[in-house]
This record gives sequence, structure tokens and C-alpha cells, in this order.
Amino acid sequence: MRATMQTLPLTIADLFEHGERVHADARITDYLDGRLEHRTFADVADEARRLATALADLGVGADDVVATLCWNTSHHVAAYFAVPSSGAVLHTLNLRLHPSQLSYIARHARDRVILVDEDLLPMLLTFVAEVPTVCDIIVIGALPAELPDGVRFHVYDDLVNAAEPTAQWPALTEEQAAVLCYTTGTTGDPKGVAYSHRSTYLHTLMISTGSAYGFSDVDRALPAVPMFHANAWGWVHAAWIAGTDLVMSGRYLQAPHIASMIDQLRPTMLAAVPTIWSALSRHSAAEGVDLTCLRVAVSGGSPLSPALAREVQENNQLTLTQGWGMTETSPLLTFSRPPAGTPAEEIVTWTTRTGRLVPGVQARIVAEDGEVQPWDGVSQGEVEVAGNSITGAYLGIEDTAGSQFRDGWLRTGDLGVIHPGGWVQLKDRLKDGIKSGGEWISTVELENAIAEHPDVLEVAVVGVPDPTWEERPHAFVVAADRSDLDGTGLAGFLEGKVAKWWIPEKWTFAIDLPKTSVGKIDKSSLRNQI
Repeated sequence: MRATMQTLPLTIADLFEHGERVHADARITDYLDGRLEHRTFADVADEARRLATALADLGVGADDVVATLCWNTSHHVAAYFAVPSSGAVLHTLNLRLHPSQLSYIARHARDRVILVDEDLLPMLLTFVAEVPTVCDIIVIGALPAELPDGVRFHVYDDLVNAAEPTAQWPALTEEQAAVLCYTTGTTGDPKGVAYSHRSTYLHTLMISTGSAYGFSDVDRALPAVPMFHANAWGWVHAAWIAGTDLVMSGRYLQAPHIASMIDQLRPTMLAAVPTIWSALSRHSAAEGVDLTCLRVAVSGGSPLSPALAREVQENNQLTLTQGWGMTETSPLLTFSRPPAGTPAEEIVTWTTRTGRLVPGVQARIVAEDGEVQPWDGVSQGEVEVAGNSITGAYLGIEDTAGSQFRDGWLRTGDLGVIHPGGWVQLKDRLKDGIKSGGEWISTVELENAIAEHPDVLEVAVVGVPDPTWEERPHAFVVAADRSDLDGTGLAGFLEGKVAKWWIPEKWTFAIDLPKTSVGKIDKSSLRNQI
């Protein structure tokens, strides 16, 4: 029997038009160093339609790539919808990458037009001459007095204000590429992931469910995660279709600024990496900023430690949860909301577990010998995932060796277990796991144990060669000011908390730890220091 239901393409234009018409009065607030500028969804939608016309007038057509080198702003939101709805491909450039990596990415993506915030134009000019496909640069702000030859420069406001709003979006198929994101390339060149209209649409619905973030028209969301980082974890699209007010942080991600946004606007949802949460928690506790307006407080990008979750809970009366995902997965795979009825003393145990699989994501554990393991919370192996929001390839790369994909499943590179009920618990990155004397040491669990010491601000553990045990852990620690903490003291602190053979013999104390472009601790850099 054939179904009787209508079949319409799942496109970003459909998401856009829903938010535009149903939630026209919802607001987007741009934070400008303490000053607030409010715009309605209707205002931003009109800008998006004008931007689409302006791009078409510049010659942008179907499948052309339009890049952004921008902060989190309402103008960037307009580009999020205008570019893919018009049939072009949005490419969000990671402004925290080195210019040489940005040059490689822009060439690989064949960027045709680049939208850039005025204060980021100097960065763009360091590499754009190396990208021969770029024809036009649109500056959101003012143009400098001197500009290089070889490419046309435009003022964003002039183009948009002179354009008529696009009345009708072109007919698109849901399989067409909509957004292009690149991995951070910590172990080689960045790799491109092309999200389709369909995958973006479905991911938006997935993260909107009660099993994930549950966006609604009574919420106000502050995505303190960059819009170039896997579509701001999908929060912009989800907020738009739900009528959730958005707070756009611009370049102001320091704790006093985030606290000011919370104090002035009282958002109900906040997403950020652990380093921002740590700084915000301490600043808010010291300055008396009330964070209890947040019904959804999400950490992501790197594992949430029990020490940080407990600190936020105790200092700010706030339950900090975590989401896990990858650029390759749109990104959300799991979310760590504690089960209903969880006793208060057990909440941190659940929120710091990697998380429960969200609807639409399939997962399995595969041992070294290729055998699929049961969901028993004990059987360990590589976590592999599949689903409509998960990439099946990298742009322009053939995975002939099967290093990234196996039988249609994406190999995450994470070592872990799955508990009954679909709760994933990552033990380590496979490349970071330490095999000592033939047994695995989980750097994540060891780092969490070290982080429980009250004088430890940051910690990272890497494996170093050992003539007897093959590998041993080496811990890098950032201690609190005026602390007399040393390796002997921390080794004693760990006794009884982890297996004795896990305790490091080698310790390095530092002022800070190197970070990647998305705020993760850069373990490759730490290994190079040894």
C-alpha cells in the first residue's frame, strides 16, 4: 500500500518562511559592548531577502559558494537564510584559524563571494589574494581608504538597502548542498562537510524536541558558540522556527560581557564551551550575577568535567548539561539531561556522562577486531554513528582505506561504551587513549579526577613513550594563583580515586594550556612540548 501523504522538499527556505511569517515579532538582540540593538524576525527576514537579491545582482548563482567571516550578529543570521534559500552554498569561515588554513579552506571550497565584518577585514586581506575564485568581498561596516586590486569591494548596507526583497525562492531539491563547514584540521588539512537542505531541516527538528533542547516561543536563547562552529550547534535555525528570541554576542565572549547579557536580557537558554562556562561561573559568583533564569545550560566542544558541573551547581544553583557531536554530524548526537526523578546528589553523574542519543541518531560500539559490542555499559570500542544528519563522505575526498567510514557508519574516533537506554559514555579519543602495559588508561577520567582538586584550574593528560610500559600518562596542569601545588601533592590526591597504575609520574605546571580554534585543549601542541 502506498501512503497518501504529500511529499514536499525539506529546505532551509521552508524553515525561513515559517519563522518569517509565524514569528515575525520575535526579536534578535545584538550586543554591542554593553549597548543593545533590537530587531524583529520580520526585520531580519526583509534583510535576508534583500541580501539574496544583492548576491544575484553580483552574479551569484546556483551552487556558488558564499563565505562568511563574521561574528555572531543579526546580519550573519540574515546570511544563514539568504544564501542557501537562494540556491547558493553558505560557507562559514572559522575566524580563529591561522590565515594559511583559511587560505586552504577558501581555495578548497572555491569561495565566490566573502561577507566579512569590518574589524575582520585585515585578517581576510592576509590571505584572500591566494584564493583565485573570489570575485567580490562585501564588508559589513565601512571600507578602508586603501584596498588591494584584483577583487571588487562593496559596502554591505549599500548593497542591501538598494536591493528589492526577493519575493520567490527558487525551487530546490532537498539533497542540494546548503551549508559547508570544515573540521578544525588538528591532525591534517581541514576536511569539508557539506550539509544538505534535508539534513539541516531534520537536525533542526531533532534538537527542537524535548529529548534535546526544546526551543519554544517563550524562550530567549544566547548561543555563545560561534556561528562558524557547526552552524552554532544548530541553535539559530531551531530558535528561528520556534520563535525563540535570539541574543547575538558579537565578538564579546568574555565572562563580564556574557554576564552583562544575562543580567540585561535574562535568557532562558545558553550554550558555550567549558572554558566560557568556567569563567562565567566564577565571575557570576563573585559579582552576584543571577544565572537561574537559564532553564537550558549546555556545555559542548569538549567533555564536561564533574568538577566544573559541581562548581556551576554550587556557585550558581544551575544544572549544567552537555551535548556531544562533531562537525560531521550537524552536530548533535547526544544530550545529557538527567532522567526524571534523579536525586539531587546524582545529577552531576548523569550530566557529565556524554549523553543519551537524540532521536534520529543510530550508534554502535565496534571493538578492535571489528565485532559490534552490546549496549551493556562495559563492552568498549570505537563509537560509530549513522543517520540523516550525519555525513557519509568528506568533500572531494575518497575514503579508500575505510579510515573514516565503515559499512556506511561514520567512525567518530572516540573510544567508549553505550549503557542500556542509549546513554553514551566516551572514554577517550582513540588517538589520545593511553595503552600502558597492554591496558587502557582513560585520559578523560584521569583528567576529571585531577580536576577535582580545588587548586586545579585546567588539566590535560597525554601519553608519552615508556621503555617498560609502552606508554605512560604525562599531566599538564594550570594551578590557581598562589597555590603551592606540585606533582607529589597531586599524586597523593589521586590515591584511592583512580587505579594506582593510572597515576602519572610526570607533571608539568603551566600558566595556561594551548587551545584549538574552537576552544578545545590542543593536545598535539602539548605533545610537541615534551
